[in-house]
Amino acid sequence: MKIRPAPVVTEIIGRFRNASNATLLARTEEGEMVVYKPERGERPLWDFTPGTLAAREVLTFQTSQAAGLEVVPETLFAEGPFGPGSAQRFVEADPEFDAAGPINDADPSLWPVAVLDVLVNNADRKAGHFLKDAEGRLWCIDHGVTFHSEAKLRTVLWNFAGRPLPEEMVGAAERLREALRGWLYAEVMRLLGKPEADALTGRVEGLLDNPVHPPPPEDRPPIPWPVW
Repeated sequence: MKIRPAPVVTEIIGRFRNASNATLLARTEEGEMVVYKPERGERPLWDFTPGTLAAREVLTFQTSQAAGLEVVPETLFAEGPFGPGSAQRFVEADPEFDAAGPINDADPSLWPVAVLDVLVNNADRKAGHFLKDAEGRLWCIDHGVTFHSEAKLRTVLWNFAGRPLPEEMVGAAERLREALRGWLYAEVMRLLGKPEADALTGRVEGLLDNPVHPPPPEDRPPIPWPVW
């Protein structure tokens, strides 16, 4: 997978004040609008290694691309006024889009996100993380708490539970398995560690062995709070 060089953020335009961690609307030296999340603005979490949320954002983008799901805006490591972090291409969201209906109906258009979340072990899939752009394309954002080696999946997409994966989603998992036999495994191990790389491989193999969306857990809250 070809990855562009790390962009340099040169201008801070604004701040997303409802975000848990420092999340800044910014512009790069090439003039691109991005959402810049500096590592120094991360709020400490008891179960995720400090300073790794940017890497998890980048790896989720890479996983989405490797699987052919392509639902995460381009997310790269970046340098900026507040130090290193991640920079995600800014998506101008359709203000009329309401994710509640598709989520409640388990709309098939959400399958790529549901499968991505299972694969990356997303601990925080809220309804507010879904965007539609002006062309009607669906995107998902906010992936800082992913790739834990322990089961952490918390999502608003449990209406998919127990449903067989569509053929194209099985194909996505197969493509990801191929990537994990090479560059992607090495990248996850380099950025997060061997336990996380092995756990990702295990989740992919488990989903291919039993291509059904898993049921919600009973030993922890299955839905993030707040749901938006």
